Amino acid sequence: MVNQFPKLRPTPYQASIVGIFIFSLVIRFWNLGQFNELVFDEVYYAKFAGDYWLGNNFFPSHPPLSHYLIALAMGLGDFFPVNPDQVNDLTGAVRSTWSYRWLNALTGATIPLLLGAIAYLLTQRRLVTLLTMGLLALDGLFLVESRYALNNIYLVFFGLLGQALVLWYLRQGKLWQLILGGISLACAGSVKWNGFAFLLGVYLLWAIAWVKPFFNQGWITRERQANSLKPLDGDGQNNQDFLSRWLIISPLKFVLWLVLAPIITYSVIWIPHLLMNGEYASLAGFWRIQRETWQYHRRVGNSPDIHPYCSPWYSWLVMARPIAYFYQKSSRFGLVNDVHAMANPILLWFSTGAMGLLFGTVIWQKIRQFFFRGINPINVPLRGVTLYIAVNYAANLLPWLGVSRCTFFYHYLPAYGFSILALALILSTLLDSPQRSHGIIAWTVLTLVAIAFWYWSPIFLGLLLTPRGFSLRMLFPSWI
Repeated sequence: MVNQFPKLRPTPYQASIVGIFIFSLVIRFWNLGQFNELVFDEVYYAKFAGDYWLGNNFFPSHPPLSHYLIALAMGLGDFFPVNPDQVNDLTGAVRSTWSYRWLNALTGATIPLLLGAIAYLLTQRRLVTLLTMGLLALDGLFLVESRYALNNIYLVFFGLLGQALVLWYLRQGKLWQLILGGISLACAGSVKWNGFAFLLGVYLLWAIAWVKPFFNQGWITRERQANSLKPLDGDGQNNQDFLSRWLIISPLKFVLWLVLAPIITYSVIWIPHLLMNGEYASLAGFWRIQRETWQYHRRVGNSPDIHPYCSPWYSWLVMARPIAYFYQKSSRFGLVNDVHAMANPILLWFSTGAMGLLFGTVIWQKIRQFFFRGINPINVPLRGVTLYIAVNYAANLLPWLGVSRCTFFYHYLPAYGFSILALALILSTLLDSPQRSHGIIAWTVLTLVAIAFWYWSPIFLGLLLTPRGFSLRMLFPSWI
């Protein structure tokens, strides 16, 4: 008898995506409940989430969305089997460490998928997509931030999700994609205010798209472009310029769904917290808590006396000062457990180099065309993915120049993701090159990244190390 239901066999591309996701899940959930105590800023965020369940009033130093999510994880986690050795009452009630960490781990495992989706929406190239996902899956900072009840991974999740939805709208033109994109971008800012940098990146790209035609053929050209544009086909065969796509977001849509919708979303997200903290349960209370939060961050100083792991924004580009989240001497043979919030060093250094190459290429292109060809640089079209990466990297990094308070390496997390995308783009170009030497370079970089992940994985996962093994992984004194 002929089988009327043929087996559905995944393509190598689909299998690779699933494999990367499973790998991301496994390394995040493996021994997740270890360290039966609050690790680093879990002393704030896990306790804040516990306060919601206990009905305690508290002042958050950030918007409350991540606190809600960790509290939700706690509530659902109470239904899961519990290891008696991984239970404590440090959040105000008896809970397992797994209960307030599992949602972070699940969320973090989706980050490679989201950045890969952005890579595909930008390039329609499977190789770039897989490289982006694979590189991010081999990073340490994203891994560490996913394994504890911290808030940075939620910020990146909502920021990338929002940008992916906006890019999807530019290809298909379905309004719900733009609406959900604006809401998701607001959620990123509802985790921490610096999450609004993802929305800033969208604003900048939209503004560039609408302003650029003024320097070409004026208002009439811009109007004709806007009226004649149609959304890109799903298969990406339309040859419209990247910036031209943004013109399908009319000023009215921009105001409604990328300005008003985020404002409303951000405000609504605060309501449960304000109601549970009665002194703020009013419109005046809403503005008061915004002001007090702003004043709190203004009062935080910037010196080793404030925190030993403060680091300026420019040091993040080379990871001069990663953060020790946990250090414990074991009673077994003098071994140590250490968790460092640090990137895969090889990946970070190559990613920073990729951003330098990207910016350098763009600047040199403009200089050469202006001085040697007599072309106005503003009329020179940039490759869409290059412009997207450059704008979003700058939007997530440069605002830190104006911040006077103590900042930390984990603040680089959003910008770092875009630098990984830049590296993936360059590596894909090398791999596609007919020159054998280019392929050798790309495979060498990928091999070094994989080896580095294996070598530093005990630091990412908190595995037991000898004191010498720990010292060998701390390449510089500033890393300790």
